[in-house]
Amino acid sequence: MNDKITLYYEVPGDDFTRAGEASSNIKSKLKKMGVDPEIVRKVAIAMYEGEINMVIHASGGTIDVTITPDLIEMILKDRGPGIPDIELAMKEGYSTAPDNVRSLGFGAGMGLPNMKKYSDEMKIETELGYGTTVTMKVNMS
Repeated sequence: MNDKITLYYEVPGDDFTRAGEASSNIKSKLKKMGVDPEIVRKVAIAMYEGEINMVIHASGGTIDVTITPDLIEMILKDRGPGIPDIELAMKEGYSTAPDNVRSLGFGAGMGLPNMKKYSDEMKIETELGYGTTVTMKVNMS
């Protein structure tokens, strides 16, 4: 593998038909690169959950992925309302998703908990009224 690969994705807001495109793309690329299937799975789940959160809560955003021989780093930035209470948002089952989103099968309150569970390191920076940046790292070994 090259020393460093960088990928960039735009996540459209409020478009559930395209939600998951970025995580599917990264999953496919990692498989082709011969990355361990368990690492591919972790990255795909963590990124998918983040992508769905952007669609539900933040009118979309961007994802920057950096792949090195040691680490996969995903930086998800949105232009949403921010997270008023990160500790509460991290509780399994807590959700602020509206009913129309829940009726589509999303918004079960597992997004952030799963992002944390499937990444080796996760940091949330949020500013009310401006948006949220989530940085997730998955170790290659």
